[in-house]
Amino acid sequence: MFREATVDDLVALRDLEREANLVGLPERFPFPDDDVLARWALVLDEPGVTVLVRDAESGGVDALAAYDDRQLRHLAVRPDQWGRGLASTLIATVLAAMGRRGTTDAELWCLVDNHRARGLYEHLGWQATTDRQEAPWPPHPTEMRYRRPVPVPQPAVGPGR
Repeated sequence: MFREATVDDLVALRDLEREANLVGLPERFPFPDDDVLARWALVLDEPGVTVLVRDAESGGVDALAAYDDRQLRHLAVRPDQWGRGLASTLIATVLAAMGRRGTTDAELWCLVDNHRARGLYEHLGWQATTDRQEAPWPPHPTEMRYRRPVPVPQPAVGPGR
């Protein structure tokens, strides 16, 4: 269902992030196209970071998640795919990967004003903390930190085990 992104996905990553932001936070914040594209190049090249995508039937990608050993760094789903469980599946996939890496506590940062995302995270067991920081892009809206335990990986069971 998901594959690791490559440098060939740079524009698709930026485009998906833009589309989701413009629908999820309409006209609230200008979208910094060039800066986001440059950031995705850095993220794809950063050791220890994995970027998962799902190829859209119409081209490009319709879902993405970027994470490292303990942080879900980016999550986006194309708006026409919202409400189908894709974000939940991506988050479960990321948490399972973190668990296999030995992580016991995961975190993420979310815009305070992104109520749709916050509702999803809280529904999935993420707990808001009191930590706040400025987002990197003008006009620098406030982000808040969420945390949750990472499920312990279960050993495989089957014949002869």
